[in-house]
Amino acid sequence: MQILALVLVSGLLFACAVGPDYSRPDIPAGDSFRMAKEAADLPSLANMPWWELYQDEELQKLIRIALAENKDLERTVATIEEFEARLFIAKTDFIPQMTATSNFPVARLGGVRFRGFPNPFNYYLQGNLAWEIDVWGRIRRSNEAARGDLLAREENRRALVLQLVGGVAQAYFDLRQFDLQLEISERTLRAWEESVRISQARHRQGLIHGLDLEQFQAERENAAARIADLKRQMIQKENELSVLLGRNPGQIPRGQSLTDQVVPPVVPAGLPSELLQRRPDVVQAEQQLAAATARIGAAKADRFPKLSLTGLLGTANPSLSKLFAVGGDFGIFGPTLTGPLLNAVSLGFQQDAAEAQARQAIAQYKQTILTAFKEVEDALAGVSTAREQAAAQERQVNALKAALRLANLRYKGGLANYLDVLIAQRNLFDAELALATTRRLYLTSVVQLYKALGGGWSLSDHSREQPAVEALKTGNN
Repeated sequence: MQILALVLVSGLLFACAVGPDYSRPDIPAGDSFRMAKEAADLPSLANMPWWELYQDEELQKLIRIALAENKDLERTVATIEEFEARLFIAKTDFIPQMTATSNFPVARLGGVRFRGFPNPFNYYLQGNLAWEIDVWGRIRRSNEAARGDLLAREENRRALVLQLVGGVAQAYFDLRQFDLQLEISERTLRAWEESVRISQARHRQGLIHGLDLEQFQAERENAAARIADLKRQMIQKENELSVLLGRNPGQIPRGQSLTDQVVPPVVPAGLPSELLQRRPDVVQAEQQLAAATARIGAAKADRFPKLSLTGLLGTANPSLSKLFAVGGDFGIFGPTLTGPLLNAVSLGFQQDAAEAQARQAIAQYKQTILTAFKEVEDALAGVSTAREQAAAQERQVNALKAALRLANLRYKGGLANYLDVLIAQRNLFDAELALATTRRLYLTSVVQLYKALGGGWSLSDHSREQPAVEALKTGNN
């Protein structure tokens, strides 16, 4: 009855755990983003699945390959499995721990068999029981910390998926930019070769100086050098994309051209507060803070006495054949109270260290949110300005095309010198390359915004989900 009463009293104390309970820090998020032109109450771009945002079929195939074969993602999934096991280990502290020991001594020396040690009971079989009653919540806090660690790793996986989807899309658009610029450079090279051919004929006729011919030839070589540089960048970008796909470097298949890529006409950001629930890195930092907070309670509970129920049950006999005979059994059961003495000071410093780690986690959580807001604002500015810049550069290219046609007509008619054609052709070449860069910039700005808002992994049936982790998260909320 005394033991039963002790267990009941311990059960009453079981609901109390020392140390602070976790609560989300109050972070002012604001009503809207500074650079958002669309209404803040519109559904966020991040709510769109990536396969609807990126409508290029080849790009979709590449993203699916990356989600299935990327090596960093495989490593992250294995890390989640590790911390799932660690959580289950922590949960076993709630149940009694049982061990068994035995002694069956047999020795041989020089072919002679010896039995016995200086012990009246040479043979014994013993079971040991130890069950810590979680009076101060040490075990519960340790389980909270393990759960926070696991959820943080799951959010790290989702953050990696987000980075992977955006990284593949951005590298693909970079590759399509090089393709377009290579096409422009090759077309410009052919135009310069035609100009050189005409200039050579006019030079043989004595209509122009040799200096004019050299200038045209120099511009032709400039275009040829640009082509070689673009081919180098293209191969390196294909190699980069191959690594994201988890494959050896190789050629990457293409789909729609850079100018044919489809993006939503409106890219609303949504509410800033949504980042606190959507962005995996923010949720990861919060789970790390929750784990650090729980470790304060675990460290504090270590400074209090531990109440355990311990016991042993066994049988012993000098003769192996009579090991289970009546009268050889023994057993003992009762409560055990242990407390720190000489290590009390070090346990106090361990609590100080846990509290300092929690303060670090708070600072990291706040910094992660600030970085998230900055990335969204930067991406919004990039989308807005790149769209305006591309429209202006497209008008510039059209004007330069008209100027080049006019300069060629005047040059062939003897009404203008070579310098007018050279300048017009060079300006058009540079403007077309710049327009290709800006078009890629607009697409990648949409990618950056999508990623900054936390889109790219939710609703995806191509990424590995963790049912056990999701159940834990639901229970945590």
